[in-house]
Amino acid sequence: MREIKFPQSGPKRRLLDVAEALFAERGFEAVSVRDITNRAKANVAAVNYHFGSREQLIALVIIRHLSPLTEERMARLETVEKKWAGKAPPLEEIIDAMVRPLLGAVRKSELPENQTCKVMGRIFALQGEEFPQETETQMQNSINRFIRVLSRSLPSLTGEELHWRTHFVLGGLIHMLLRQDLLQRTSQGNSGMPTLEATLGRFIRFAAAGLREGVEMDASEKKGPQATFDF
Repeated sequence: MREIKFPQSGPKRRLLDVAEALFAERGFEAVSVRDITNRAKANVAAVNYHFGSREQLIALVIIRHLSPLTEERMARLETVEKKWAGKAPPLEEIIDAMVRPLLGAVRKSELPENQTCKVMGRIFALQGEEFPQETETQMQNSINRFIRVLSRSLPSLTGEELHWRTHFVLGGLIHMLLRQDLLQRTSQGNSGMPTLEATLGRFIRFAAAGLREGVEMDASEKKGPQATFDF
């Protein structure tokens, strides 16, 4: 992937940061160029001047967040595969490799945690054709690789069934990232105020159970690390 240089300071960085915050709050489609320049206290032509277009600004936001996260996912998945040396890895460890990089993304982001989660959720929810081409290729390759590893842990599932279950897992991840504040309201606070790490731990257990549903696991896997998996 070509190297992308992100502005470290100045009006271009200000526009990028403001755009990310607005996209987190409202979604990509609901934010106009004028919304961005008004909040940044910049001339309405500033987005085109610094980025070329609104679409290129959105592409930079996507690349800024998604590329490092996808790279870390692949590195963690490779570590899991090496650890199990050709054996079927526990589902929880595979899902952990998929979601744990979100913690790093939140810690590195200058946005508040809730906004970082929302912008990541909105990026994941985009249709593939809305991604920059290189990011779409990177994302598709990572999903395909995760499915290949999952297929070794769930050999009795057909390819069709595994793709659907993975699709539901990714949908659940998007919902988790975007709707935590909604859960707080609808539960009237009964959902508590867990850390992101605790929430991801819950998600891992839920996703693994969904992937494993109806699949007869052998005794060795039932006694494996996922039986007492702590995130």
